[in-house]
Amino acid sequence: MTPDSFSDGGSWFEPAKAVARGLDLIAEGADILDVGGESTRPGAERPPLQEELRRVIPVVRDLCAAGATVSVDTMRAEVAEQAVAAGARIINDVSGGLADDAMLRLAADADVAYICMHWRGHSTVMEQRTHYGDVVADVVAELRPRVEAARAAGISEGRLILDPGLGFAKDAEHNWALLNHLEELYEFGCPLLVAASRKRFLGLLLADPVSGEPRAPEGRDVATAAVSVFAYLRGVWCVRVHDVRPTMDALAVAARMTDHAR
Repeated sequence: MTPDSFSDGGSWFEPAKAVARGLDLIAEGADILDVGGESTRPGAERPPLQEELRRVIPVVRDLCAAGATVSVDTMRAEVAEQAVAAGARIINDVSGGLADDAMLRLAADADVAYICMHWRGHSTVMEQRTHYGDVVADVVAELRPRVEAARAAGISEGRLILDPGLGFAKDAEHNWALLNHLEELYEFGCPLLVAASRKRFLGLLLADPVSGEPRAPEGRDVATAAVSVFAYLRGVWCVRVHDVRPTMDALAVAARMTDHAR
């Protein structure tokens, strides 16, 4: 629900189009619809609170009324509160509670699932914060106080989900390292979400061999599906994708192969 999305450039910005798109994604096999009104691409400016509410709440309400399980993608407790009142069952907070002090308590009081992502700052500054000693160890260390804060706020066992934050204050090699060491994040005993879909590190991997130009976002879905299979084989709870069908097809093959292997 943003006009400046890195992936689709506002193709679903109108509420009716967004709802129709969401229902199409469910028909393709999506279990959860993630609705957000703030672009988090590098350099993106934050919309005012009232604009974010205007973008998000009607779509959440209509999708929930249609029977969808909805996640609200927001860093603002007020947006999350109104989305939960409209029927959302998950709060997907890319700031891990750092952008709004009221968020963790709200999630606990609402008794909804809470996705806590590794985060080092808003989109306007995150590309200046990509320095790590050991990215895997550093991400785990920086998530630890967020997990402790979430539990202290009262977010119940099983409702706290972790996201390593691919692409957020991380360069391509950082993302690959985190994907290769997802097991390190299981020390917290929380389900994991991986959100690699169409991100720039995939575009760089698939860059034109002559010009070096990264593959455009819409050309990254097969690579996204490959990451989804990789995550599935490592026990990840959820993958967040833009194009559902290729991932569903890839996961069907992976599930069949692993069933056969057993």
